[in-house]
Amino acid sequence: MTTDKKVARRKLSLLELAADLGNVSRACRVMGYSRQQFYEIRRNFQTYGAEGLLDRLPGARGPHPNRVAAEIEQAILDHALSHPCHGPMRVAQELVLRGLQVSSGGVRGVWQRQGLITKHDRLLRLEKATAERKIKLSDEQVRLLERFSPEFRERHIEAPHTGALVAVDTFFVGVLKGVGKVYLQTAIDCHSRHAWARLYPNKLPVTAVQLMNNDVLPGFEAHGATIDAVLSDNGREFCGREDRHPYELFLQLEGIEHKRTRVNRPQSNGIVERLHRTLLDEHFRVEGRRTWFETIDEMQAVLDAFLVVYNTKRPHQGRGMNGRTPIVAFIAGIRKEEKPQPKPTKKAA
Repeated sequence: MTTDKKVARRKLSLLELAADLGNVSRACRVMGYSRQQFYEIRRNFQTYGAEGLLDRLPGARGPHPNRVAAEIEQAILDHALSHPCHGPMRVAQELVLRGLQVSSGGVRGVWQRQGLITKHDRLLRLEKATAERKIKLSDEQVRLLERFSPEFRERHIEAPHTGALVAVDTFFVGVLKGVGKVYLQTAIDCHSRHAWARLYPNKLPVTAVQLMNNDVLPGFEAHGATIDAVLSDNGREFCGREDRHPYELFLQLEGIEHKRTRVNRPQSNGIVERLHRTLLDEHFRVEGRRTWFETIDEMQAVLDAFLVVYNTKRPHQGRGMNGRTPIVAFIAGIRKEEKPQPKPTKKAA
């Protein structure tokens, strides 16, 4: 119970006691009130009811009737934000030129209520407003920031263990005479850089599912590991309606989370993009000038041989790899399940 309610209950007890005793003087002596206070309390109770028993502070209730209008007060605050070093007289004169009548005392009153009475306070308000202002950057400005700012350059995909994130993508290899366009479906474990790849004459959802089902998942199951999430772009072979798209349905059946990159941001899937560059520089551009391929199966056989070297014999220079081969990092990064320790048994004495 608040103090005001306690005082109001005491006053009500005074009125009830006077009614029971039939003697105002005696009731006032018992309760510690004067007769003048009693009649004032009774008058307020008869006029306002229970609300009249609460103590009322003198003065105007709510905003003072002589306070400046809300639009004038906002104009004063806006002017103080634009010109924080102007005094109250200067502000009043500036507003008069704009058709707003206000005195210098009114300007000072607004500043006092808002805590802007000194020039320093108004300058701090300007500094705070500038710091909170949001600036929308253009695409060119964002690219320059990412190129020159260390904070943007040092951002990396985080994959704390094997299978935490598998990046997938589709890569156009080229045109094979007599066959047509050749596409490469790739997948790489972002923790260990272990890679899988398969060539197809098209890029359809079923080809993306085949790579995951025939190559990637068996590779993880052979080492007792699982895949937590898959990262892909927004290509039609990976994304679609969750209740109809083959790739989406496959990931749901396997209990794998599907993460997508931002549109027109291949940097968000940089690990698999870097794998494509490695495959181009160290395999396709070399074998395309060394071997005459007539079928996709011939290209796949040579690619499989290169992937064996890539995963088991080639030292990797990626972030966190420290010259290890992907297969070594793959096995070392598998989460070890904690086995419950047996409780020691006490032998009887």
